Amino acid sequence: MASSAPGASVTASNGNQTYRFALIALTSLFFMWGFITCLNDILIPALKGAFELSFTQAMLIQFCFFSAYFLVSLPAGKLVGKIGYQKGIVVGLSVACLGCVLFYPAAALSVYGIFLFALFVLASGITILQVSANPYVTVLGPAETASSRLTLTQAFNSFGTTIAPFFGAFLIFGASGEHTVSDAAAVKLPYLILAAALLVLAVIFAVLKLPTIASTEGSDTSNVSGSAWQYRHLVFGAICIFLYVGAEVAIGSFLVNYMAQPEIAGFDEATAAKYIAYYWGGAMVGRFIGAAVMQYVAAGKVLAFNACMAILLIIVSVNSTGMLAVWAILGVGLFNSIMFPTIFSLALQGLGKHTAQGSGILCLAIVGGAIVPLMQGFLADTFSLQISFVLPMLCYGFIVYYGFKGHKPVGQEG
Repeated sequence: MASSAPGASVTASNGNQTYRFALIALTSLFFMWGFITCLNDILIPALKGAFELSFTQAMLIQFCFFSAYFLVSLPAGKLVGKIGYQKGIVVGLSVACLGCVLFYPAAALSVYGIFLFALFVLASGITILQVSANPYVTVLGPAETASSRLTLTQAFNSFGTTIAPFFGAFLIFGASGEHTVSDAAAVKLPYLILAAALLVLAVIFAVLKLPTIASTEGSDTSNVSGSAWQYRHLVFGAICIFLYVGAEVAIGSFLVNYMAQPEIAGFDEATAAKYIAYYWGGAMVGRFIGAAVMQYVAAGKVLAFNACMAILLIIVSVNSTGMLAVWAILGVGLFNSIMFPTIFSLALQGLGKHTAQGSGILCLAIVGGAIVPLMQGFLADTFSLQISFVLPMLCYGFIVYYGFKGHKPVGQEG
């Protein structure tokens, strides 16, 4: 999921060939942060087993990771405003690289707290990347094809989330398929490989000649009356982003432990980790299906339908066993696909000059990925893993309301 950025324009064109190469380089960034974000779903059961953690303690991984979106987004925007988008990309890659490197001492010392700090540093770098990279994609070519370029980069982001489980399952769980207290060091190699890849990208973007981008938003907002908060559909949209990201991340975080349960599928951790690819791969496929469907069906209705299907699939999964339970919960990913961009666009309708502020509010709501998994972890510890899935069901329930009615603009014009 990529956050939006303020409008920007190219002030120095380097030609179509440069644009093409720059777009390829930028696409690699979308792939990388999708890959790294999804790798958390493998890291959670790995560290849970290595440190004998409760579900709540294990969900601190997502808490530390997604809290960076909330804490770092605004400072990152100010930083990028001062040093420029290209240097911002280099800084973001460097910070993310540092976060990956910190996994080595965390594993060597076998201290869970250092892992959590490393994840926060890593996510801070990714946040800076998102603030920096999105404007480039929109301006690397004609304005009329900007949406097409963003769709392409988002597809590669989803591709990264789809293949990450195979990478993580092989390098972290290995042939045995299980993770024990004695092999916490298994996370060293994958994150050192990621650190090397991020370092190479940082060097490339440090020397790459990209078009110079200048903001078109303007810094003087003194004449803008009112606030984006006056629009009810924007506030409800922010709540939806919070709940959607929280539900999507929570389900992905529990998949390995859920499928490993004897009454569900009894998979070893390595096998279960590979199945996560279907969850995120479904989101990739569904994105293209949803884009086609929404040319003929209102976006709000598609959003409500998808949320209803997500609820139905969760109900089927937690009330069944075997592969039916497995495929039902994995199928939620297919219906997650269009939710983030659809909620985002519906929430910004009719905001006019408050659009930029509204976009910032929606991006901060991504912190749901930190809070909801932690809450589900508490429910899993207190009751059971199956019962804990009531929480994402409730999250999707509000999204159903938003799709049918809550997205309709009723706020006064500023």
